[in-house]
Amino acid sequence: MPSQREADEARIRQQIDKIVEGLRGKDLEGLKQLYTTGVVSFDVEPPLQHVGVDAKLKNWANVFAVFETVAYEIRELTLTVGEDVAFGHAFGRLSGTLNDGRATNGMWVRVTYCFEKIGGTWLIAHDQVSVPLDVRSGKGMVDLQP
Repeated sequence: MPSQREADEARIRQQIDKIVEGLRGKDLEGLKQLYTTGVVSFDVEPPLQHVGVDAKLKNWANVFAVFETVAYEIRELTLTVGEDVAFGHAFGRLSGTLNDGRATNGMWVRVTYCFEKIGGTWLIAHDQVSVPLDVRSGKGMVDLQP
C-alpha cells in the first residue's frame, strides 16, 4: 500500500497531466480548476507577475488565440511533497500549429510549480516559467534542449 506521500505525489502528477490535457484541448474552464484563486504566476510574458486565476487564464487565452492546435510536453518532472505544500520543477514545451497554418516546434522552458493542498485537492498556488539568459547579449536562449 502506498504511503500518504506517494499517494499525494501521484495526485500531483495527475494534476500536471490535467494541465497538459487542458492546454491540448484549449480548455480554459478545465485549467481554471487546477489553480488557487490567488495564484501568483511569473510567466514568460510581461508583466513581471500575474496575480489571480483570471490573470493566469488570460495568459493561456492569449496562447489559444495564436495557436490553431496546441501541443504541450513536460519532461523530467521532479516533485518534493509535504503534508499540505509541494513543489516541483520540469522542462516544458509548447508547440503546435499557428493560426496561419505554420507548424512550430516551440521552445523548451524551465517550469517551477508550487502546490497547496486545499480541501484535499492539490492546486497550483505559484508557477514560474523562464528561459536561460545569455548575459552578454541580453537575449533569452530559446534553442536549448533538455
